[in-house]
Amino acid sequence: MHEIDSSSAESRDREPRAGSQRPEAVSVADRLHSAAIHLLRRVRKQDVATGEGPARLSALSVLVFGGPKTLGELAAAEQVKPPTMSRVVAGLARSRLIDIATDSQDARRMQIRATAKGQSILHKARERRIAYLAAHLDRLTPEELKSLSDAVEILSQMLQKWD
Repeated sequence: MHEIDSSSAESRDREPRAGSQRPEAVSVADRLHSAAIHLLRRVRKQDVATGEGPARLSALSVLVFGGPKTLGELAAAEQVKPPTMSRVVAGLARSRLIDIATDSQDARRMQIRATAKGQSILHKARERRIAYLAAHLDRLTPEELKSLSDAVEILSQMLQKWD
């Protein structure tokens, strides 16, 4: 009868520590980090057609896909300070991409939500980025595309477990 190694299960459940990873994991992480940054930079070029900057589109994305938020929630989601988010929200409001309403639970808090125009702009921008990326992926062999699809599935599963 084999004993179950509980230390390996425990190590998968806790937050990883820097410097304690296998060298091959660090190598893949380094290459993936670089590739992800370059990929996002390239597909983001398609966002110019919206007429909105990256900070506004990112905040709008949080609202479209995450639902209404307070200013503090939106700032936290975007990892910026509330004064910075106030300026972003003001720009989105000027462009009529968001509505700002008083919170029904607390009149001092504002609920920020995407307008139909904001949702439309964001969905069209996403479609442009995906079409642009798909055009480049279409150059891959069927085997390469399958490998990439498998890698995306692995990443998706990892991200679901990520805290």
